[in-house]
Amino acid sequence: MSDLLEKCTVCGGLIDEEDLFCGNCGTEAPLRQAAHTPSTTISTHSFTCAGCGAAMSYSAEVRALRCPFCGSTKLEKGEDHKIIAPSKVLPFHIHEEDARRIMREAIGKGFWRPPDLSERAVIRNMVPVYVPYWVFAAEVFTNWTADTSQTPYGASGDWYPLSGEHRARYEGVLVGASGALTPNETSQLCPFDMDQAVSPEEVDLDNFTVEQFNVARKYARPMALAGLEALERRAVDAKFVPPRSRNVQANLRVQNMSSDPMLLPVWIMAYQYQEQTYRFLINGQTGKSTGQGPISYQRFVKVVGIVVAVAVGIGILAAMCGGLGNLLAH
Repeated sequence: MSDLLEKCTVCGGLIDEEDLFCGNCGTEAPLRQAAHTPSTTISTHSFTCAGCGAAMSYSAEVRALRCPFCGSTKLEKGEDHKIIAPSKVLPFHIHEEDARRIMREAIGKGFWRPPDLSERAVIRNMVPVYVPYWVFAAEVFTNWTADTSQTPYGASGDWYPLSGEHRARYEGVLVGASGALTPNETSQLCPFDMDQAVSPEEVDLDNFTVEQFNVARKYARPMALAGLEALERRAVDAKFVPPRSRNVQANLRVQNMSSDPMLLPVWIMAYQYQEQTYRFLINGQTGKSTGQGPISYQRFVKVVGIVVAVAVGIGILAAMCGGLGNLLAH
């Protein structure tokens, strides 16, 4: 085992060299002086939501202590502790008025949504939050093989083997490190333009809610590898593999992987419709959105009724045609 790995004093779990806390039980890791250790900071306004478990740094200047993820007011003040300090921050470009407009337009779309949803939805909570992400970069080397039906002239077989190599470098592979938002939600908000990121000193984080990193880097790596593999397979398919192919195989080797902790802007909104509350998220840089919403059961019943009526009509028509055929046969 590497000398850079230590065991947690509470649960005995392995602690990676860049971990500030045990990924198994959350116990704070001993401070290291190694050059690989990321910078840390001390949070003086640390809160944990009793409703959803989100951990965040909260400014005392904010109007009310309310969790932006679930709306709960049951926030428990935590002790000062080490947190992962972001290397860069992506500032908000979408203002509150624009975020409200984007939400109204987005929730009104979709055949299965109630037709009056956009007009009758009431925004109950709306908070700009800096959400933590790990931003990965790596070099990928790939050996690929495939069979193609585009055989050379004079070949006797129907399929012809192909193989090749491909090298690429990918940057800006995002993995959400939020403890309150789901991986699907954090991925649906992508992409972000990371070229516009600035140092944390250039952003007034004290006037925003900042969620702390709840996913350790070593647990984000497998998701980053999956993202890199998907990007590389698409690149190989697009550049080298002919359209009519089968048995496409790609063996990847990832090298020189690096990662940075960053804070990205997200508008977290909660709206109410007919006594039900739904969460809606907006990328604070691009305006891309994702969220929950009610289903119009009237439209659902109507569509089901039409499908049933059509099926019954086809059955009756088939029965009539069958009876007519028997009658003509006699």
